[in-house]
Amino acid sequence: MQEEKMVSVIGIGPGGKQWLTQEAEEAIRRSDLVVGYTVYVELVRAYFPEKEYLTTPMKQEAKRCEMALAEANEGKQVAMVCSGDAGVYGMAGLMLELGTSYPNVEIRICPGITAALAGGAVLGAPLTHDFAVISLSDLLTPKEKIEKRLKAAAMADFVICLYNPSSKKRKDYLAWACGCMMEYKKKETVCGIVRNIGREGQESKILTLEELQHTQVDMFSTVFVGNEETREIDGKMVTPRGYRNV
Repeated sequence: MQEEKMVSVIGIGPGGKQWLTQEAEEAIRRSDLVVGYTVYVELVRAYFPEKEYLTTPMKQEAKRCEMALAEANEGKQVAMVCSGDAGVYGMAGLMLELGTSYPNVEIRICPGITAALAGGAVLGAPLTHDFAVISLSDLLTPKEKIEKRLKAAAMADFVICLYNPSSKKRKDYLAWACGCMMEYKKKETVCGIVRNIGREGQESKILTLEELQHTQVDMFSTVFVGNEETREIDGKMVTPRGYRNV
């Protein structure tokens, strides 16, 4: 009987073991080898120290996926780990693209809890109605396209969740994004920030869009910008869907 060759592409959530789905945990336990970005691998290694690990730094995503596929093709059960959900700014798409060169390797996607959902739970219920998720990182997406998406989502009155809101090279991007959104959203719009979601040092804050524009954040932060109906209720960020009006 031919040995099954598989890579499980796994979303590990924000990082704490309590955020791992049962499917994700079982897939890691079944694996011989865990592959991933250094930071995410270290989160997993704490809970599965007996596994073999391979890592690459940032900007070596294609190499990382090739390593995982090659190892699986040699007969190892491989777990490719990503933070949050593997299909939300993760490795799932790239693995499926590169996987066409490894027809004997099955690629299985294990969903995880992405920052929009985990951070939303910390703040309250900001995503109860239609929302958009936009990354402010221009590493793979031109800034002009990010601007179009910000303005379109703001004009349509979506709640907007911002990933990668700032970095050492993009310190002013959140302020710039707030300016884009304020062309269509009121400066009093309720917003929220969650930092280190599900990890040690987790902290959150609710503020207005105008205040957000003058707030410094980092890459460990996820930002939520409300719609016209979003409000603060007893210290929680809430976007009503309208159930009480039915």
